[in-house]
Amino acid sequence: MHFEPTWIVLAVVLLLIELWAINRLRKSEGKASTRGVWMVVIVFVPLLGLIAWAVAGPKQIADNPRSAQARQ
Repeated sequence: MHFEPTWIVLAVVLLLIELWAINRLRKSEGKASTRGVWMVVIVFVPLLGLIAWAVAGPKQIADNPRSAQARQ
């Protein structure tokens, strides 16, 4: 089997974006069940799940109290 390097690079980029989205989703506010559903969608339907999450997903991220102290 011969894979084009372009496809490998695109797959790695998609994986990195997925990991970023899951981390951001994990820190977001909202019900755990909603976040869980979004994680399942992002993992099992990668490209369409990321697009749907970017358009309709949770927008607020819980403020980390440690980061607030660091800003002062």
